[in-house]
Amino acid sequence: MQKKIMLLGSGELGKEFVIAAQRWGQTVIAVDSYAGAPAMQVADGCEVINMLDGAELDRIVEKHQPDLIVPEIEAIRTERFYDYEKAGIRVVPSAKAANFTMNRKAIRDLAAKELGLKTANYRYAKTFDELKAAVGEVGIPCVVKPLMSSSGKGQSTIKTEEDIEKAWKIAAEKGRGDAGEVIVEAFVPFLSEITLLTVTQQNGETLFCKPIGHRQERGDYQESWQPVVLPEGFEEDAQEMAAKVTKALGGAGIWGVEFFITKEGVVFSELSPRPHDTGMVTLGGTQNLNEFELHCRAVLGLPIPEIRQEKAGASAVVLSGIETINPSYTGWDVVCQNPRADFRLFGKEAAREYRRMGVVVLNAELGADVLQLQQEARELADKVEVKAQ
Repeated sequence: MQKKIMLLGSGELGKEFVIAAQRWGQTVIAVDSYAGAPAMQVADGCEVINMLDGAELDRIVEKHQPDLIVPEIEAIRTERFYDYEKAGIRVVPSAKAANFTMNRKAIRDLAAKELGLKTANYRYAKTFDELKAAVGEVGIPCVVKPLMSSSGKGQSTIKTEEDIEKAWKIAAEKGRGDAGEVIVEAFVPFLSEITLLTVTQQNGETLFCKPIGHRQERGDYQESWQPVVLPEGFEEDAQEMAAKVTKALGGAGIWGVEFFITKEGVVFSELSPRPHDTGMVTLGGTQNLNEFELHCRAVLGLPIPEIRQEKAGASAVVLSGIETINPSYTGWDVVCQNPRADFRLFGKEAAREYRRMGVVVLNAELGADVLQLQQEARELADKVEVKAQ
């Protein structure tokens, strides 16, 4: 069972995955574009490269000879994964899954055109003129996203025609990778958004965590809570759609499948083939296994007989309001005074405005008011302040 794992992307989600993997005796090489990334602080080894450079990827794969490659971010030369699979290295969940889901165009066309899942009306644009035409077709308001990005980077909402040029600049400046194309989505009048953590196994059935509600600002996760009570039949519809798309992509691991909940039903939004930021709520003990332990078990081929919801929970991120190096913090003592609260400090060496620096997690007995838990978690997170040294 002991494997050498190469983690491509070493943020806070990767850090929790490394911790889970090392509990089970695995060796992990953490890779990112900068030194001192969170997962590097707990890994067995590290590499600093531009992961969009195929030659550099080839070099470190040849150097370390990993058994498994686990992507954590989008900005990777994912087409190289097919060659690694042919060479006997397993890509998580699969080379196809990683390649498709790192690009919104591939996954959206798979979901809408091949699998027939209900999605927002959408168009693509490679130039500013194409963007204007696409906005005209899908209508205002609409959302513009780079084909390759994460955590809301480069995403903006067009509410008037004057916003079109601004949206194009934001996507060009903040999108990841070199796709040079955007997706324009009609605005979905949703009641709420959920993440359905879905676990595919090497030798076992597909399992689902209870839905996780979340709130975003600037396209980035701010709070999440679990479980979420949905109208009758909605959870089953979401599970059916998640099972279809993960089966089409193949492989074993955890997937963060995002949906809009509308008056009419469930609408597929996005898919990540790895632990999801909103799933950090599971670090508060809401389940028998948190999302990182589930991912690790699935990756290693260990059986997962069931996923059990054991508590209600909420999470809230700690954001930086300043730009500084090696920040200090105040307020964690206030969090610790709450007997049902816990926290994670990500260990990022550089802070900047709106950057996630930590998360507060809170739990209570099943049946507790999750909206009240959400408010309590938010209030605790707001007590923590990022300071310059």
